[in-house]
Amino acid sequence: MDVDAATQTMIDNLPARTGRELPDWFAELDAAAIDRHATAVAFLKTEHGVTHGFANLIVKLHRSQGADVSADGLVDAQYEGRKAALRPVYERLVAAASAFGDDVEVSPKKTGVSLRRSKQFALIEAPSATRISVGLNLRGAAPTGRLRAATGMCTHRVDLTSVDEVDAELTGWLHDAYDRA
Repeated sequence: MDVDAATQTMIDNLPARTGRELPDWFAELDAAAIDRHATAVAFLKTEHGVTHGFANLIVKLHRSQGADVSADGLVDAQYEGRKAALRPVYERLVAAASAFGDDVEVSPKKTGVSLRRSKQFALIEAPSATRISVGLNLRGAAPTGRLRAATGMCTHRVDLTSVDEVDAELTGWLHDAYDRA
């Protein structure tokens, strides 16, 4: 299983914190035959006294068994099927951000790809088969017609439907977000 360092530390600490190894917890979840993530987390917390963080980790890993959770596998899963046509847009965005410096970290997750420096400066997601949404951290920047104000982990968003839209204006905003991180 290919996981990030923080997740591996939690897995390593699992026996000391919960009294069981990961395969034992997987067997427990298999026997319980619970379909929903939240219900399985609640089961581990109430029936076995597992803390929320460890319960969430166990369920997440249990549900992802057999899935390719490598960085490439996560990106491939985001841009398969109807979203495959958006992959070149994603690739162009990552290439543009990576050119800003050697300190750019491309960190794929299940539903998006975080671009980080000392902190996240952008988030690339494909919420539909026809568009990519680029979240940017540009606190204090005035929205425009294209650069929309957003809430949540990013202060602004730009929607893209083609590679041509990864232009000087967008890469300028992306670089500004990078400089602020």
